[in-house]
Amino acid sequence: MSEGVATLCGMTTEQEPALTYSARTLAALTANPGCARRALLDTTGADKAEVAGQLGFPMPSGQSRFAITRGNAFEAQVKADLLAITGHEEGRVAEVALRLEVAGQVVGLEPDALLVEDDDLLFVVLAKSFPIIDGRASPEKVSAAARQAAVYVLALQRMGRAVSEEVILVCPENFSNKPVAAKVDVRRQLSVLARQLDRLPPAEGDGADPVAAAKAAQARYAPECLAACELAFFCRDEARREGATDAMGRSVRDELGGVSSVGEVLRQAMSGTGGGVADDETAELLSRAWRLRQAALASTAGTANTAGMAGVAGGV
Repeated sequence: MSEGVATLCGMTTEQEPALTYSARTLAALTANPGCARRALLDTTGADKAEVAGQLGFPMPSGQSRFAITRGNAFEAQVKADLLAITGHEEGRVAEVALRLEVAGQVVGLEPDALLVEDDDLLFVVLAKSFPIIDGRASPEKVSAAARQAAVYVLALQRMGRAVSEEVILVCPENFSNKPVAAKVDVRRQLSVLARQLDRLPPAEGDGADPVAAAKAAQARYAPECLAACELAFFCRDEARREGATDAMGRSVRDELGGVSSVGEVLRQAMSGTGGGVADDETAELLSRAWRLRQAALASTAGTANTAGMAGVAGGV
């Protein structure tokens, strides 16, 4: 970081952050805020891809070379005509070295976003390679981009800069490579991110083995983690080995309340009793579902037997 840019950020060169994060990394904290394993590794700056490899579950290859090349070409096209594409012809392209406090330490942010300044107000611009077709884009991809953009907005706010809470998302239009801009309100994502970052305990464990730390920390796996976390395959294997309901998805896990294992689910379903008032209510619902399933299976078996007898009689 140059001294001029550091001064612009309110930092001296001696205060330059020791750790650098990507917005995607911090945004993942809000996607699964209950995962202590993810929070621990993020706050200590551990290389999660390296940890996953050492645990025996390396991340599969990411995008194809063609997709990466196409994405880089699209981003270069956006940068070349940024002001016109975003509708801020009278503004200017801004460069700010972003920083943010995470778990009690100031970290730098990788410059994956573009900034436009117009009338003393900064606008965060994200160039993404997924298309906007007939004015609509993938809700999941837009949501992920909004969480990522919220990291930049929050960093600027906490640095005392005036920044819009509407970010500009630039994507290819329809099936062409023509850039089209759309505004996305990230106030909700900002609120969630700020709350999650403020709850993170101070970073500890410098020099500790990140692999051992990952094994010891409590995970909160969900199938959605496969698209957002380098440790997802390890956590999925762990959940399956332990018979955890986490492996069945968040909606199933939440419906089961405090019942965390498949074995306990089956026990309550067959017995109709839980370990307390709340568990008894869940057990009653599970028992009812079990009886309905058994009745359905018995009915199906009876129908099959009847059809088989009819076939035999018809062949006589």
